Amino acid sequence: MSTLTSTVVTAEPPAVAGRRQPLHDWRPEDPDFWQATGAPIARRNLWVSIFAEHVGFSVWSLWSVTVLFLGPAYGIDPAGKFLLTAVPAALGAVLRLPYTLAVARFGGRRWTIISALLLLVPAVPMTVLLEPGVSYTTLMVLACLTGVGGGNFASSMANINLFYPQRLKGRALGLNAGGGNLGVPAVQLVGLAVLATAGAAYPRLVPAVYLPLIVLAALAAARWLDTVPGARNEPGALREAARDPHTWVMSLLYIGTFGSFIGFGFAFGQVLQLQFAERFPTPVDAAWLTFLGPLVGSLVRPLGGHLADRLGGARVTFWNFVAMAAGASTVLYAARERSFGLYLAGFLALFVFSGVGNGSTYKMIPAIFRARSADAVATGQRDPEAAARWARRMTGALIGIAGAIGAFGGVLVNIAFRQSFLSSGNADAAYLAFIGWYALCFAVTWVVYRRPRAGRLANV
Repeated sequence: MSTLTSTVVTAEPPAVAGRRQPLHDWRPEDPDFWQATGAPIARRNLWVSIFAEHVGFSVWSLWSVTVLFLGPAYGIDPAGKFLLTAVPAALGAVLRLPYTLAVARFGGRRWTIISALLLLVPAVPMTVLLEPGVSYTTLMVLACLTGVGGGNFASSMANINLFYPQRLKGRALGLNAGGGNLGVPAVQLVGLAVLATAGAAYPRLVPAVYLPLIVLAALAAARWLDTVPGARNEPGALREAARDPHTWVMSLLYIGTFGSFIGFGFAFGQVLQLQFAERFPTPVDAAWLTFLGPLVGSLVRPLGGHLADRLGGARVTFWNFVAMAAGASTVLYAARERSFGLYLAGFLALFVFSGVGNGSTYKMIPAIFRARSADAVATGQRDPEAAARWARRMTGALIGIAGAIGAFGGVLVNIAFRQSFLSSGNADAAYLAFIGWYALCFAVTWVVYRRPRAGRLANV
């Protein structure tokens, strides 16, 4: 396996105005080139990438809305519905690594076109087949296929990473990630609009809304995106990262942050209807609140990165997991006391802190390898240039692995809810599992990155 890097290629500068020309010269670390040529090209690619990734996230999240339409005529119990929201998370997680590698293999522009058009694979049959009488097997296949939208995040981040200089990558990638994450509340708002106007009898209208947007994303990529010359998959980086213990520590933490965000985003509407059935007798009642959690979680993601810059990623991540454990405890208490206001406040806190944690954990990853490369230089094991190159190589590989494993957290959240409702008729066991996981995460963060000891990595 490999990770994505870029090699500077120099030739005649491309035309900036008029018809888009292929890039032949890309030197984002050169201040003069960046100011005169690079910045406007990078911004154009960033905004198109955000739109394409946003549509991909929305398609990935379609079943968080679709299950609200599946009334008694479909003959599916709550456990079956939680499986329908789990399988898209599973395929999306599996696809993240190959989608990352595809950017160098096919080129950023070409792969964005392909990955956008692949969204039609689930959206078109959903538009045709979603009606009473469709088999549960068919619904499971359709739900699984929406997982292709989850891979779009990985390839979009890998592509935009190539366009920006090191000093600006954090902001650019934060905007790209946040714009993509907003696809979750966006599709839920579309679902709310359909429920409020056409009613629960027309679930096919939700994917139908996205058909022109998918085509528009592919056309925008074809018209305005570029391919960075010299991008390549660096051989062996993923294998080396997989042998590094920090990869698995950070993957565990990312399950707790991003896994919670995407899992709760997929499950929130169903849980509201089951936990407070008397308050939400119809899907439209639940849909009014379903989008709020993913919305605030997406909007606060850059805050986590900002706080990590100021206070340190490990410190923010540690206290954030403490807050997530407190939020899950609040939800558990509110559910047992039947206090809807406190329940909603606790769940919204979980979304907020999952968003903050998304930003802070991603900030920890490059800091870990910067600290280790500095130690290697100080002890004479590597020269500064080789150490910096190793740190960038390992950072890219770890981000790819952690992103894929973290997305499996969405599967675990939905399976936890399913098993809890099956065994006891409520979600208490799931909330206890979440509290235990967040406690494990803050304990691991403390032991590995915060506990005072000789050899602790500096500035992580």
